[in-house]
Amino acid sequence: MLNLMEKLTILADSAKYDVACTSSGSDRVAPPGGLGSAVAAGCCHSFSADGRCISLLKVLMSNNCIYDCKYCINRVSNDVKRTSFTPDELAELTIEFYRRNYIEGLFLSSGVLRNPDYIMEQMIRALELIRYKHNFWGYIHAKTIPGASADLVQRLGVLADRLSVNIELPSEESLNLLAPNKTRKAILAPMGQITTGLKQNTQELAVYKHAPKFAPAGQATQMIIGATPESDFQIIKLASGLYNKYELKRVFYSAYIPTVSDTLLPSVDTKPPLLREHRLYQADFLMRQYEFSYNEILSEDAPNFNPYLDPKCNWAIHNMHFFPVDVNRASQSDLLRVPGIGPKSARRIVQARKAGRLAVDDLKRIGVVLKRARFFIITSDMKTGLNAGKETTIRSLIDPNVYKAGTEQLSLFGASNGIAAGGKLLLPSPGEALSVAEAAEEAVLCLARGL
Repeated sequence: MLNLMEKLTILADSAKYDVACTSSGSDRVAPPGGLGSAVAAGCCHSFSADGRCISLLKVLMSNNCIYDCKYCINRVSNDVKRTSFTPDELAELTIEFYRRNYIEGLFLSSGVLRNPDYIMEQMIRALELIRYKHNFWGYIHAKTIPGASADLVQRLGVLADRLSVNIELPSEESLNLLAPNKTRKAILAPMGQITTGLKQNTQELAVYKHAPKFAPAGQATQMIIGATPESDFQIIKLASGLYNKYELKRVFYSAYIPTVSDTLLPSVDTKPPLLREHRLYQADFLMRQYEFSYNEILSEDAPNFNPYLDPKCNWAIHNMHFFPVDVNRASQSDLLRVPGIGPKSARRIVQARKAGRLAVDDLKRIGVVLKRARFFIITSDMKTGLNAGKETTIRSLIDPNVYKAGTEQLSLFGASNGIAAGGKLLLPSPGEALSVAEAAEEAVLCLARGL
């Protein structure tokens, strides 16, 4: 019989592959006599290996699972130590951790114990104890179990600040292959229900301000990247569709980490595609905050990210006809297309130029990253842009993360010569003669020639 701390060790370790890197997105002050509060931008994210500040207790209700998802360490066919919390145990643990100032909130997911409805009932019971017995009103992020009844999803949404349903893999074909017990319909159905519930709750709160809030921080999802052969274009196209249809707050991208061996999966010696994950997050920000559409970032003809340039710089290099942009005249949307200008600095430029024409020094004070932007803008004291030439511009935009992470982490291999094949930029395979720096230099030359 395991004690509570032994259960925590197992279930916290089992939860580490769920992505929870987000602020709470929800503001709420506890009622008189209550414990905790939720702050929109103040909730930390996960536990670090060395025990540094972690404010979400990130844990599974159970690592028992009836499903056999090939990529999951908790799959039914995998030989791991199994355990489950009771609702009372999880509630007591959460409150005791909060009282000791270990955490500010809870991230709760679970394997599918018995059936989806049963484990959802257990999760709901635990959250009811935390909310109503212990009067805790801090941040809670709960994972919805695909296949659970609509009534249970509704009840969970009243208890949690944020709900998420993991879409798992980027295509239905990959889902059928690697997660045969799950269906696209079972995953998308609760997403649709949550979207409808959020809209209805907005209407209810407009009529009656004391109506119970339903998932006030919205919903999110997670995709595993690198376990299946989908291109980056397919992934961001799917993400864009999810944002538009289900009004998600975030799509999280989790670089596949080999934890189990299976003939359908990459080798356990495969390094996680961390740089590819980074590029997906950058593209995601472009879609959410920079007014880019997915088919501007990538296309079917160029379906994968350029490892040496971030997606925005890559777009700029391939659309030089759009530049230079006059910072004293351009719309906010056009300013957002300039490398080195983000949403905040674009708003500041629009506001500041009302008082007079802006020069380079003004842009420095505003916060524009001139190391990048200078090649693409016109100011009051720089009338024609730098005209530095495409090769010089590309070299100044090369992403230093490539040198830190190493290109071997990308899933973009294909040509034996490593750089240009069929007019597309590729990378050298691990162990080939070209160093990262040499490959980057050849990449500059290929891009400058328009390959």
